[in-house]
Amino acid sequence: MSNGEPLALAADGGNVHGCPMDPKTQARLRAAIRDVPNFPQPGVMFKDITPVLADPALMHDAIEAMAELAGMQQVDKVVGIDARGFIFGALLAARLGCGFIPARKKGKLPWRTHTVDYSLEYGTASMEMHIDAIAPGEKVLLADDLLATGGTAGAALKLMQELQAEVLGSVFFIELGFLHGRERVEPFGPVRSVVSY
Repeated sequence: MSNGEPLALAADGGNVHGCPMDPKTQARLRAAIRDVPNFPQPGVMFKDITPVLADPALMHDAIEAMAELAGMQQVDKVVGIDARGFIFGALLAARLGCGFIPARKKGKLPWRTHTVDYSLEYGTASMEMHIDAIAPGEKVLLADDLLATGGTAGAALKLMQELQAEVLGSVFFIELGFLHGRERVEPFGPVRSVVSY
């Protein structure tokens, strides 16, 4: 684990300074991320992480790297965003020995919820968490598979804040730096990612 200091992305396209992941492992993770052109719509190059999840060694390495980025800070709960964030968030929470909270689309949670509305490129959406998911002052970290424009991650962080969490920041497996999502997420705390493009 790190000493709790923020870890920076290298300018070479994604190696994380201070992360124990060796260059060969970093290269294997990057090679396993599959580009799918024109999905979910024309002009989009989708980063498919399912090959990483299908390989137990790579999945282990990805979660270990995300745990390293969490640093030595105490984490009470990890929030994961519907749907791939559930995978990374739950695995990270288990690795850190803390609780997991799903942040879901409106109407998907079974009990009383707190809701945040946020803007999409074409319209709006809503995200919810159970009203008792976070006790005031709990130290909570956001984890997701991908940081793109930052709209969804920003909404989850706002929801965490409104539920009176002590927001520790966010950690992502992939960051698409050219979409500048970090600018929308950094006001809530440090932003760290394992692989960047």
